[in-house]
Amino acid sequence: MPSRMEEPLRYKFGPYKIDAREVFHATPLTYAMVNLRPLLPGSRFADLSSDETSDLWVTAKEVGAKLEQYHKASSITFAIQDGPQAGQTVAHVHIHVIPRKKGDFEKNDEIYDAIDVKEKEMKEKLDLDVERKDRSMEEMAHEATEYRALFS
Repeated sequence: MPSRMEEPLRYKFGPYKIDAREVFHATPLTYAMVNLRPLLPGSRFADLSSDETSDLWVTAKEVGAKLEQYHKASSITFAIQDGPQAGQTVAHVHIHVIPRKKGDFEKNDEIYDAIDVKEKEMKEKLDLDVERKDRSMEEMAHEATEYRALFS
């Protein structure tokens, strides 16, 4: 049996594997990663236990506060797309934690259209079993390393 050092720790996002280098904060029930932030097993929000729901939101709160400060933002958008008609493209509960600044969108609610576009792009890339080309693992690992320092 390989030791942890021989086999890199992996996380799951629905049916997809997430490299541990993308993860910048973890609790026993939740983890935060670059691009797609706090997430838990389970395809729908109602599937989560009370402990998982609590841990998810406490983690989102902590991550949001750190990222708002790090990005010198003035607000945070927390978004869950729960089910396919709500725009959920990966059958996995996750919260988008997005630092916001004044004027980042012409109309404030355009953020939801932007989330929809990114979710669809990601699903297409994952469904085609194609590596995410928009950012390299090195770029994501570097960002996760910077964010990880916020929780030290």
